[in-house]
Amino acid sequence: MAFPRFLAALTGIAAALAAIATPAAARDTEAQGDDLQATFDSTFGTQARSPQSFDAVYASSFEQRIAMLADPAMGRIGVAAVDLATGEEVMVLGDQLFPMASTSKVAIAATYLEMVENGKYSLTSEFPLMMPVASAKYSSAKAPVRAGQYMPAIDLIEIMITRSSNPATDALLAAVGGPSVVNEFMKRKGIGQFSINRDIATLVRDDGEFNPATYVDSRDAATPRAMTRLLSGLYKGEFLSDQSRQVLLGAMSRTVTGKRRIPANIPLEARVSHKTGTLSNTSSDVGLIECPDGRVIAVAIYVTGQGSKQAREESIAGIARALYDGFAARAQANPVRNWASAPYGNGG
Repeated sequence: MAFPRFLAALTGIAAALAAIATPAAARDTEAQGDDLQATFDSTFGTQARSPQSFDAVYASSFEQRIAMLADPAMGRIGVAAVDLATGEEVMVLGDQLFPMASTSKVAIAATYLEMVENGKYSLTSEFPLMMPVASAKYSSAKAPVRAGQYMPAIDLIEIMITRSSNPATDALLAAVGGPSVVNEFMKRKGIGQFSINRDIATLVRDDGEFNPATYVDSRDAATPRAMTRLLSGLYKGEFLSDQSRQVLLGAMSRTVTGKRRIPANIPLEARVSHKTGTLSNTSSDVGLIECPDGRVIAVAIYVTGQGSKQAREESIAGIARALYDGFAARAQANPVRNWASAPYGNGG
């Protein structure tokens, strides 16, 4: 049953929070042995910048419950969630910057798809995978890469989202014109507090320079609120055409990484479309939860520290389930609403 399953998840989170933190340089990957699967990205900046506060601020018992699960005692945890049927939000450190890691790939794919709509490219346009070439950390501003196999853009989008392929991501990032073009796309959509500054090959090579549990950096970072705004706009058809949004959200619904993150404790009758991110001492997951009653929840969870990758994943899974249950309780308290009248499904 769902309730005992959730209690077990919370027990795991409590145990994880009691663990002793491991060094920040310890590297995590979500998948190994496949050149097209992720080593996942994140990045940190050149100028130290202390956050104004690591304290969670909340205005309701629901938000307080999430804040308790997002205990920052062993590392920062940022949460943003929006029920798209009502516009209700829950935030914990929602306006503080966190390393995006591979969650930035959603914005890169969206930027390319907009160019398809504008006639610059097509889904069958082919680009070479950008394969990393070995080089010493911090030895250059941009890590060297070599051109690999050519693939159609539709296939590049599929593997960059479902398997978090870094070479596929860098192929599309180069095609759109680099990080600045993605940042400009986000600004045009009215989304601030988001910045890509390096390609994925460079992010992975230089991973571990700073500890994200205690250090806030503005490069290759976004706030949880910014990511839920991106997800909300994509789902509601505000940023892309229906065909483009179906390509992107469909790929997110087939994601194979992060099974122990947002999807782990969500009931099987709900549908999760998401994108994960992992690097040294940080794990994240952002996505859309389509509820059986027709509501959709946009969720962004960024976890740093907590002692281990497993503990970070348990935190993500527990927070996601608490968000699901909390918004469901609010919906039940307002039964007059017709949740199933939402104009979009994810089309995956």
